[in-house]
Amino acid sequence: MEWEKRGRIFVPDGEMWWAKHYAFPPTPIFLDDKLRIYLAFCEEGPVGRIGYIDVNPNNLTDILDISEEPVLDIGPDGAFDENGVLPTRVIEVDGELYMYYVGYQIGDKVPYYQFEGLAISHDRGESFSRCSNVPIIDRSDEGFCHRTSAFVMRDESVFKMWYVAGSDWTKVDGKTLPLYDMRYLESDDGLNWADEGTVCFELSGQDEHAFGRPWVTKEDGTYHMIYSVRTRSKGYRLGYAVSADGLNWERRDGDIGIDVSKNGWDSEIIAYGSIVKNNDQTYLLYNGNQRGKTGFGYAVLKEGW
Repeated sequence: MEWEKRGRIFVPDGEMWWAKHYAFPPTPIFLDDKLRIYLAFCEEGPVGRIGYIDVNPNNLTDILDISEEPVLDIGPDGAFDENGVLPTRVIEVDGELYMYYVGYQIGDKVPYYQFEGLAISHDRGESFSRCSNVPIIDRSDEGFCHRTSAFVMRDESVFKMWYVAGSDWTKVDGKTLPLYDMRYLESDDGLNWADEGTVCFELSGQDEHAFGRPWVTKEDGTYHMIYSVRTRSKGYRLGYAVSADGLNWERRDGDIGIDVSKNGWDSEIIAYGSIVKNNDQTYLLYNGNQRGKTGFGYAVLKEGW
């Protein structure tokens, strides 16, 4: 692949109390004649709440609207998402919008916990209500600290989920950070999921210690995944993998065709990629430095996979 960077689309201006900084991870869906991009915006804490920006799908830097209030706020005290929420995937299911999202809870003996929740919109994405105050993929033996960062695709009659899971931690430059691999689950209804998935692929070598939110497309029977790889030496970069069945993946990170810039908002890391196709163009939305504190931008595919 080869991508041509087109610049930054959006970073918060700090005027709204709940959206002082950060805009991550870009989670797009077409709604009528606009492209809506759901994001977590953070207050000073930082505590993330989910809002959106609407852009012209023919000109992604043409911002049409910005949500004035969160469409999904943090959960009640004691809930798995009491310390922050961020979107990972929004899909339409029988006229409603399903938002799969990460909920954060601060820990004591470990820094935090991350589990995947589900909220549903009955008003075309202007607001979302939790389907439950507990995660749809909760702690289990495969991950009692993390089962999270899920991408869900409705593939014919089956809901397919790619996510990360793990229970272990590592030290990077004195900071405690998670260890987890990429996993796969299926569901009949998108609501009920098993307690254990199948490992799609594991960390490679000693430098890698985590994966970020995957984004999967299916073209001519082949699955393509863009995902984040978190390393000790470079922070986040984007990776790429292909699969014939959605379960067994061949990593081709060297073919991703995009890296950090020499300077500017995405000169240190690139992370949390998502794919948008409009007419004959394919766009990559992604975050830059500080895992989204500098906002998000996009690139255009020049040479396909």
